[in-house]
Amino acid sequence: MGLLKRNPFGHILFIKKWLIRIFGCLTHKRYRGFNELKIEGSEIIKNLPDTNVLFISNHQTYFADVVAMFHVFNASLSGRTDSIKNVGYLWQPKMNMYYVAAKETMHSGLLPRIMAYVGAISVERTWRAKGVDVTEKRDVNPNDTENIKLALADGWVITFPQGTTKSFKPVRKGTAYIIKEHRPIVVPIVIDGFRRSFDKKGLRLKKKGILQSFIIKEPLEIDYENDTIDEIVEKVEYAIEQHPSFLKVIPAEELEEQEKLNALRKWDL
Repeated sequence: MGLLKRNPFGHILFIKKWLIRIFGCLTHKRYRGFNELKIEGSEIIKNLPDTNVLFISNHQTYFADVVAMFHVFNASLSGRTDSIKNVGYLWQPKMNMYYVAAKETMHSGLLPRIMAYVGAISVERTWRAKGVDVTEKRDVNPNDTENIKLALADGWVITFPQGTTKSFKPVRKGTAYIIKEHRPIVVPIVIDGFRRSFDKKGLRLKKKGILQSFIIKEPLEIDYENDTIDEIVEKVEYAIEQHPSFLKVIPAEELEEQEKLNALRKWDL
């Protein structure tokens, strides 16, 4: 790899590789040490093609979810089965891996800007601005969809189709349009425990001894020609276990805990 070789977004791969190594080493104990990450389905990662793969997941923190995925994916590609033991898997990380993130989040400070270099595809949210919902939705920026297209053509893309860390919010149709137009292999991931382990941004360790779960599911079966946008949205909701029907199977005490957490976030406590 030449020292100045770049990816399609102009990022120097040598710098990106060292950022992944450094951040990976600094965060490893957050998933294997202070807390424990229980992984299922890592064998699916090893069998995926090198490009045009879209990972869809529920969302619990701004950054800790994505960092965990970089750990799990690279560990799986290095031959580890459902484990991130021995951080040596980060020495030769997968370089063509990207994640979709809100532009306002990635521009919110020096650390997010540095993390954006690792692989963020910054998009402008049409329904939300400066932390609050907007009554009049803005038009989709065509550069955003073009950048996702570029990233899929180059490698793997991680997206959180609800566009928020709040549970059981609707899946945004933009993800369904991306799936229908670019026809990627769609791999669902369901995570849990991150909300209890970290603060909302996923930068500060809030509590130790939490069992975090990370379940990788088989790729979705999608009829790209005949499935409607609404049908794809519903498949995504079921796959990441955020369809309203899942509310019925959540224990009452967990729902009560979630309501308390939402109330605390509202007052920034």
